Amino acid sequence: MTKSASGPPWWATAVFYQVYPRSFADGNGDGTGDLAGLRSRLGYLHDLGVDAIWISPFYRSPMADGGYDVADPCDVDPLFGSLDDFDALIADAHALGIRVTVDIVPNHFSDEHPWFVQALAGGAGSAQRAKFIFRPGRGEHGELPPNNWPSVFGGPAWTRVADGAWYLHLFAPEQPDLDWTNPAVPAEFERILRFWLDRGVDGFRVDVAHGMAKPAGLPDVDLSVIPSREEGATMPSLDDIRWDRDGVHEYHRIFRRVLDSYPGDRMAVGEAWVPDPERLARYVRPDELNLAFNFELVKAHWGAQAFRDAIERSLQAMSGVGAPCTWVLANHDVDRAASRYGGGMLGVARARAAALVQLSLPGAAYVYNGDELGLDNVALPDSALQDPTWQRSGHTERGRDGERVPLPWSGTAPPFGFTSAPASWLPMPPDWGALTVAAQESDPASTLLLYRRALALRRATADPCESSVDWLDATQDCLAYRSGGVVVVLNAGASAVPLPAGEVLLASGPMEQGVLPANTAVWLRA
Repeated sequence: MTKSASGPPWWATAVFYQVYPRSFADGNGDGTGDLAGLRSRLGYLHDLGVDAIWISPFYRSPMADGGYDVADPCDVDPLFGSLDDFDALIADAHALGIRVTVDIVPNHFSDEHPWFVQALAGGAGSAQRAKFIFRPGRGEHGELPPNNWPSVFGGPAWTRVADGAWYLHLFAPEQPDLDWTNPAVPAEFERILRFWLDRGVDGFRVDVAHGMAKPAGLPDVDLSVIPSREEGATMPSLDDIRWDRDGVHEYHRIFRRVLDSYPGDRMAVGEAWVPDPERLARYVRPDELNLAFNFELVKAHWGAQAFRDAIERSLQAMSGVGAPCTWVLANHDVDRAASRYGGGMLGVARARAAALVQLSLPGAAYVYNGDELGLDNVALPDSALQDPTWQRSGHTERGRDGERVPLPWSGTAPPFGFTSAPASWLPMPPDWGALTVAAQESDPASTLLLYRRALALRRATADPCESSVDWLDATQDCLAYRSGGVVVVLNAGASAVPLPAGEVLLASGPMEQGVLPANTAVWLRA
């Protein structure tokens, strides 16, 4: 891990806030969030206490997959504004001391990207087609897909074009996979990185960082090793040959060389869903990515032992390559923590406690927009669903829209100040009035103020050079450890337990004299 003159680089201990731009704030009154809306709410993020933001895709796109089908990675989609809006946003964020990171999507382009349009026109054997993964079909007349790979969104991972060839898309048909063995592809992504770095971005989140390298010959996969989406947040098996091929690491070294050629500790974090923390650590070796999303806490079921196992596995794996951990509880692709932990008041109580665990651990932390408000997943009507999973699965899997509902800002009825339009792009529940930012700012017991206090205390008490935790004795169903300047105790059980001695700095829920209630976490002065 490189260090700045004053210690570890900024990203090693930063709290990043993920902005899903369609759902954060609407600045032009069309019902969809945009860059102007985000810029108008930067003061809110400054008050929250985050160090950096990660903005999910805002590039030109047909929006077949919420912007992850990129048609022009060096321009802003009119839905979100313009390059001038982005430049103004980054200037204002930097003036407030907030770093800005953006998505890069290297596994695939949109089928409306000029490269793919040219590939379809170019025909078999053309240089344009060689930038993607086209193959002849199987069967007597090539009528069957080249292999049995399924798409992440349901259905086959192959689509046939007019001349009979098939192209690979591990996601939607509108997202053709790029062939990274073609030198034109890494060269193009170096150009894309430099375009945004030259505009002042501080780093990137690398989408599907485990997917760019494909196995030689594209053999069939053992379908029995692929979990269903109903199983929740699960890592792919080591036997799922579609992912985590060794060749992907050289591509990340290309990214790293570009980043290191710029001043200011520019960084990249990889979204790598891999079988175990040891495989994840390979992505953050000294010459590869700076950080990798660690989904161990996302996978962990509610419980003290499950949390401890996730933390220990993560710290041990990262220490082996000298990289900091990242800690993640939610994002735009997984159910919100409150929903995973039981939903309703119980789920929110547990999510608040989990947040105090997450924010106390050494390394970097990622907060998903709305988690600081204690939002739950929303049970949307079928007619409102837009995630491609809904259509591709034949309406059997509802997809990710439930965690993407826009944030409530103020008022007592939808759209709760998110937009001046009559409605938001995804409908908001009518009972969210008590969860708005305005309501929570005046409630000392709110989840929003808990996050603000936690981030302020983290900054005041964390040891930036700390890379481990000291485990302490704890009663059954409890977790206790020392990290930096605090002792953290989590009671994940169903009954109150005696509270250890020490000054209470922060608690995730109401406290009783001398005891730690169920589903509650506390920070004590170390």
